[in-house]
Amino acid sequence: MKISMSSGLLALLLAGAPVHAQLGLAEAEQLALNNDPMTQALEAKAAAWRELSVASGQLPDPKLKLGLMNLPTDSFNRAQEPMTQLQVGVQQMFPRGRSLELRQQRDERSADVEDAKAREQRLKVLLAVRKDWLESYYWVRAGEVIRRHRVLFRQLVDITRSRYASGGKNQQDVVQAELELEMLSDRENQILTMEEKARAGLTRWIGADQAQQALPGSLPQLPAPAASSTIAEGLLSHPLMLSEQATVAVRQTAVALAREAYKPGWALDVSYGQREERADFLSAMVMLDLPLFTDKRQDRRLSASQQQFQAAMQSREMRLRELQQRLARQQAEWSRLGERVTRYQQTLLPQTRTNSEAAINAYQSDRGDFTMLMRARITELNTRLQALRLSVDRAKAQAELLYLGGEQR
Repeated sequence: MKISMSSGLLALLLAGAPVHAQLGLAEAEQLALNNDPMTQALEAKAAAWRELSVASGQLPDPKLKLGLMNLPTDSFNRAQEPMTQLQVGVQQMFPRGRSLELRQQRDERSADVEDAKAREQRLKVLLAVRKDWLESYYWVRAGEVIRRHRVLFRQLVDITRSRYASGGKNQQDVVQAELELEMLSDRENQILTMEEKARAGLTRWIGADQAQQALPGSLPQLPAPAASSTIAEGLLSHPLMLSEQATVAVRQTAVALAREAYKPGWALDVSYGQREERADFLSAMVMLDLPLFTDKRQDRRLSASQQQFQAAMQSREMRLRELQQRLARQQAEWSRLGERVTRYQQTLLPQTRTNSEAAINAYQSDRGDFTMLMRARITELNTRLQALRLSVDRAKAQAELLYLGGEQR
């Protein structure tokens, strides 16, 4: 009796399974992008900064003055003294130097920071949902591999019992076959636990109901990543680096603003005084701020803004180095995993299948022992699981390269 799972048996098992809506990777990506609150929050912040930039570039509101001047207190008669007057005036403040222009630039660049963060958040969401989906896919498919091999191990138990009953083999083969079957059942429980954890991670992005949907039977094809040199050249245009660069620009504008604090601000005051039966008065006045004592205020603020600018420059350099290191690591992993996937598909999987079939033939013809047969079956099972793991891990590395390449949806 040759042990194998026929295509008819597999079709029968699949035909009896309930049909569920499937959650493809593309659908999961779109759901995650459409429902990510962080992206929406960052886009709202960017819009807020755009609105503030318009307000920041405007002059302060003028001040209106209304008053009664030089009213005699002995009679409270406006006509008694020639200096008594009703006065109305307007005062307009003018900020120091280019402060208005620089404040507007600062807020516009702050909006650029949030815009870049929103774009980078979309990339992070894509990467995260892809990894969680792929991890869920691995454990679902691993569970299917285990269940298919349980059928084969159950057949081994039946064979050993039959041969033991006929006196062909000893009882130890039966016990070992039953033990391996129970260990396989325990392994299936562990895989189910890991699948639940992976789907829990997917729930964060697309919701519990969608995360529990069935997954397709084949691994999806992600977009091909660009060449490593192309990705490396484009790292400065990655949204993460654009965010860092915009932050540097904000700090640079803050330094320029701090320098403007050394310049005087001024105000224009125009007043009109109306008198009873006498000539009216018109007054104009210019007022200046005098930044004479700068050591405790302007100097300190300029120094602080310069330090913040240097910190932003160093942060940008650190981010670039991190991305470069990440690219080198992921490119190497993706390439090596590709070689291993090819080796498993072309060599190891066919060899383990052939070895397993040879072991069962040898056992049935009394030319091999049961330990060799079980080792062959377990090796075939582990090889299939490892081949699946390598394919999923390579897809994850590919998702990382797409993130580093700044793929947008």
